[in-house]
Amino acid sequence: MALPMCGRLLYLNCRKIHRLSPIYRTICSQGSSDKYDYDLLVIGGGSGGLACAKEAAQYDKKVMVLDYVDPTPKGTKWGLGGTCVNVGCIPKKLMHQAALLGEAIDDSRKYGWQVQDDVTHSWDTLVAGVQNHVKSLNWGHRIQLKDKNVQYMNAKGSFVDNHTVKAVTAKGKEELVTAENIVLATGMRPRYPKIPGALEYGITSDDIFSLKKPPGRTLVIGGSYVALECAGFLNGLGFPTSVMVRSICLRGFDQQMASLVTDQMQSKGVEFLWHIVPHQLERTQDGHLTMTWMDGNGVSGHLHYDTVMFAIGRDPETSSLNLDLAGVELTANGKIASMNGEQSSVPHIYALGDILQGGIELTPVAIKAGKLLAQRLFGNQTLTMDYEKVATTVFTPLEYSCVGLSEEAAIERHGEENIEVYHAFYKPVEFSVAERTAEFCYIKAICTGEGDQRILGLHITGPHAGEMMQGFAAAVKCGLTYHQLASTVGIHPTSAEEVAKLHITKRSGLDPTVTGC
Repeated sequence: MALPMCGRLLYLNCRKIHRLSPIYRTICSQGSSDKYDYDLLVIGGGSGGLACAKEAAQYDKKVMVLDYVDPTPKGTKWGLGGTCVNVGCIPKKLMHQAALLGEAIDDSRKYGWQVQDDVTHSWDTLVAGVQNHVKSLNWGHRIQLKDKNVQYMNAKGSFVDNHTVKAVTAKGKEELVTAENIVLATGMRPRYPKIPGALEYGITSDDIFSLKKPPGRTLVIGGSYVALECAGFLNGLGFPTSVMVRSICLRGFDQQMASLVTDQMQSKGVEFLWHIVPHQLERTQDGHLTMTWMDGNGVSGHLHYDTVMFAIGRDPETSSLNLDLAGVELTANGKIASMNGEQSSVPHIYALGDILQGGIELTPVAIKAGKLLAQRLFGNQTLTMDYEKVATTVFTPLEYSCVGLSEEAAIERHGEENIEVYHAFYKPVEFSVAERTAEFCYIKAICTGEGDQRILGLHITGPHAGEMMQGFAAAVKCGLTYHQLASTVGIHPTSAEEVAKLHITKRSGLDPTVTGC
């Protein structure tokens, strides 16, 4: 047991000695074996950590979860569940839906609905509804942990040695906990630029979903999917929105698809400020914000907003874990080095989710990896997480969903002459009566060039692209070929059937626009 000699003596005699310190009293009362208090200790109560903890509890193991959220510079904090539940996927999707409903109101007039012209939106009502749902999920996670006999503590964990963790509550109370296996799942937090005024006056995605007042005219800084998603729903809710981009949007995604996404957003009124960076953020006497920008040639200017949101990237929450005391190695970017899947440089310490180097920063990935890890540790299972061909969706006003390789990555890996790209511009039937433009609705399947033409990547922009992609993602995971896809009979009339109808290649130079039904 990783305690000083005096601690070990106290521990061995804990049943006889009643006047122990609170720390050792806690350790004595919680021991699940002669050596450690817990079979598994999880630091981080996000999607991956909770999934791992609950799965381990199914094997009658003694499990503990430590979770603590440091407030943002604006004071925003939240409950159990991690980024996805509180300040990520869930509130983002709900606000995305709110914006889509506004667009549907406009469409409804063309479908015969007599809707008044002065329809307005209440930010307060939206935020209250979103936060009520988030809090219900927080509560649900706590109930699930209790039902599975998982010990939960709202405390920040840091290593004392490689089997011992110090837990510190918000009130400063400290406890030592030992565990045979330790899982780190602390996630990432948004990064602020190192410019004057950023921390004082800016916000991030950690704040946007619970803002007490409407954001008004908003500047979103960054070209990440978080930046585009937030800019998209803010614009859709009626707030004038600009996006400041240093270089490109959706780095790492297929760049043809990224251009379709940003072009569609521009067509809806989102302003893109290309190739400039923030230099200074100030608050004026009237309460507004002034952003000083600069381009690569040293030219600068000023822009004025009510809200400035930074979405320039995220940093792993590993600096306060005292990983050096446990011997856990970090990579240069602060993530935990992977020695074998989720295993760190210390054999009984593991990492899940965003903080694992080489992993994928997606909630379902963390959940799946967490469950599989618990099954290997306690259920005599051998299945490991497969980080290849994982589908994802960018919830911009016109959604973009993909699985597998981008066209750039396919060319780099296989050579341009060895791939075939089937593509189509299509028009969702619901766009017809509403007279919506379909110029940004696009599908492409990137395939190997010979034989049955195995599909290397599939990309879709369009309404509900994420819902369309899920089934195709399973097929691609199973090795779907173009010939199998082309032999599939589509469901009519749907947008998804256009995937099965792909037949024009980029190489042919033919117009890929779908005509007729």
